[in-house]
Amino acid sequence: MITWMQRHKKYLIITIWISTIAFVGAGFVGWGQYNYGNKAGAVARVGSVDITMGELQKSYSNLYNQYSQMFQGEFDEEKAKSFGLKAQALQHLTQQALVLNLAKSYDLQISDEELLNDITTQEYFLKDGIFDKEIYKQVLSRNNLTIKEYEADVKKELLIKKALKLLPIQAKESELSSLNTAINIADKIEYKILDNSQIKVDTSDEFLKPFWEKMKNNFMTETSYDVKFIKQPKISKEYDDAALNEYYNENKTHFKDSEQKILAFDVAKSKIKDELDAKETKKEALKTYITYKKGELKGVEINNGVISASNNTFNKEVIDVVSKLTAQSPFSKPVMVGEDYFTFELVKANKPTAKSYEDAKNEVVSIYVDEQRRAKLQEVAKNSFATFSGKTTDFITGNDSNKLSDLKSEDANEFISELFMTQNKKGFVSLKDGNIVMYNILEQKLLNNSHTNQDNPIVRLKSAMFNEGLVKTLQNKYKTEIFIEGL
Repeated sequence: MITWMQRHKKYLIITIWISTIAFVGAGFVGWGQYNYGNKAGAVARVGSVDITMGELQKSYSNLYNQYSQMFQGEFDEEKAKSFGLKAQALQHLTQQALVLNLAKSYDLQISDEELLNDITTQEYFLKDGIFDKEIYKQVLSRNNLTIKEYEADVKKELLIKKALKLLPIQAKESELSSLNTAINIADKIEYKILDNSQIKVDTSDEFLKPFWEKMKNNFMTETSYDVKFIKQPKISKEYDDAALNEYYNENKTHFKDSEQKILAFDVAKSKIKDELDAKETKKEALKTYITYKKGELKGVEINNGVISASNNTFNKEVIDVVSKLTAQSPFSKPVMVGEDYFTFELVKANKPTAKSYEDAKNEVVSIYVDEQRRAKLQEVAKNSFATFSGKTTDFITGNDSNKLSDLKSEDANEFISELFMTQNKKGFVSLKDGNIVMYNILEQKLLNNSHTNQDNPIVRLKSAMFNEGLVKTLQNKYKTEIFIEGL
């Protein structure tokens, strides 16, 4: 049962997303074309609930930041587009709106007392454990939220939670009893780890070359691009205080300190000059680009080069831009690299070709060694798992992977998961990293630990499945209209 839950963990995620008030600035995002019809100002309507562009931008921004954290900062607009993040953001809001319609049908409301109680217990606004009104105002201000906007969002969140509480999910005693039995089964085992790094593999050409011959089309050169390019170096000009002050007044929000407070003019002067220089540099680069494209370029050095994913002295944006150039449209607009701008002309795209044995050898060795080690270790395990002598554990359950201290955490979890699925008293488990764990189940018993609370995997699973069905029911009851295109 536990393993089934692990394999079907997507059902443990509640399908109705309750609004999370995330403190991030919801910057403007290009959402495509509008088709407002009779609902000017709304991007969608679900039943009697309108969804605004501001809500959509905020939902997108919150999702974007969550993905960015998951990818440890390696997340950009291109990845967001491939993930369909805009459509996810709208789906999030339409599911919320379905539940808000349900709340309206029951005439549910959030009182000022309920709102106040929720806000005054939020950790963002506490000072020494007590709600601080000034901190409340400052935090909202720094995140471009008004008190009215924030409190409206909190009310919506509380209303959705209140509506869902009308439909509680509980586990039956028989289900909890089955869960207890599954979780409380404990095994005392003898086990031994077979380390694949101890397997020696002959990597001479006699063995390696025939292996390469069978799969040489898997080892290809990367696509590369013959290009010409011109450079527009950074322009540095002198600006009087009047010009600097004018730009500062028009763009104050560009100049903030680490606490997101707008810098005073005198403190921001160097940053203002840098932005003005960047604008001048880009303007000049665009002029040169037009001249270059017309074939009228004079007095500017044209360089030649070859660019590929692994041979790129510029930056990732350059290879992305160059890879989209064609013979019909060979010129790129200026691309910023550091403080300079570069314009590229595609001369020729070089398609991948099969590498020679010598060029592919390092890659082939790695794959060949891994494959041979796994095969030979499997043979060792098959010949010795019935008679091996190893380390003996105390009684362990499916939650005790940490007790196998001589295994890495992920390996111990993988082994324990397989162990409590098997019906064999003796055997071995092949791990993803190539190592093998042989085991012998010496004894088995049922522990007396209780897991009968309602906050457990069965309740979460049933809640997820119920909420998924609820969304479908509400979709049939409340009409959804989308007034925005391009998602």
